[in-house]
Amino acid sequence: MVMIARSPLRLSLGGDGTDLPAYYKRHGGLVISTTISYHVYTILTTGSPNGVQIISADYSAYRQQPTCEDLIWNGDLRLPKAIARYFNVHDELTIFLASQIPPGTGLGLSGSLAVSMIKALAFWCGLDLGPMDVAELACQIEIEELEMPVGKQDQYTAAFGGLNCLRFSRAGVTVEPLQISDETHRALERGLMLFFTGASRRSSTILQQQNLASQQGDRATICKLDAIKELALEMRATLVEQDLEAFGDLLHRSWMQKRQLTDGITNPFLDQCYKTAREEGALGGTLTGAGGGGFLMLYCPEEHQDNVTQALTDMGLQHQPFTLQNGGVEVMQATTSPQPMGNDRVSLVMEGVAVDTE
Repeated sequence: MVMIARSPLRLSLGGDGTDLPAYYKRHGGLVISTTISYHVYTILTTGSPNGVQIISADYSAYRQQPTCEDLIWNGDLRLPKAIARYFNVHDELTIFLASQIPPGTGLGLSGSLAVSMIKALAFWCGLDLGPMDVAELACQIEIEELEMPVGKQDQYTAAFGGLNCLRFSRAGVTVEPLQISDETHRALERGLMLFFTGASRRSSTILQQQNLASQQGDRATICKLDAIKELALEMRATLVEQDLEAFGDLLHRSWMQKRQLTDGITNPFLDQCYKTAREEGALGGTLTGAGGGGFLMLYCPEEHQDNVTQALTDMGLQHQPFTLQNGGVEVMQATTSPQPMGNDRVSLVMEGVAVDTE
């Protein structure tokens, strides 16, 4: 038996950092985010002869757990192991995890992985969890159990999908789909651009510093996060009003605040890349996720995109085409060849990419 679940990766358009508990529990958070056409996949197959196996293609990591042993693991693969432990997985099961984008690039991979794996294992256990339940459980495991210094936008965005305004408070999370016209949605999609900077990074250090500053009530940090939240509110209005030029300007103003939150968010090379993009016609942009590397996201009128692409390519960046994605986490179907379970060979076709597992 084989089952596949997938969840989309995301772009955070505004409100970065206000979804961290240390901030939103005191001040309330707000994020504008959208899912894109890259996904994290969880593939479950039976027939593992030695209990539970977890294989991560992204980290080239592997873990085999004999059925007779308790699922209390230490070391690598903390997040998938914690999810497997939550569902009390002891069957002869292989869990294969893979993303279409490398980790550490600021597109919400860990949150999307948690959402994908929870949806898959819940369905495997006979539970068809809705997006709210999946997102809440992903946050519970990542933030409360594992104490990972992350916010909540990634899990909720991956679970629900689409372009949303997410509000965070002590009372919970509200997901508000943005009601924009199809024309505006297509124009936003055409104007957004992604460029890989050539460096992945661990976001934990940056987020820990920001979280600590919020916990300690650092006035400068709180003021910048307040400004980022207000700019996100304005972004919401400009998108609804179909004013994408104003949206691009707000994106720039938000980056000017974000880059000052803590050390490591940017560096002279990344600053020069952004400056060059603006000189060539981009209206605004940001480094995805916590910053420090990953992708440079820009909003750029179509007539300037060739010049921006050429200039950034000459600086060593790589253009990454994408489209906006409306769907959230989902269970997919797979085709299984009629062979004995112990020697099963499965051919999966995912968005034009053939993946074979044995």
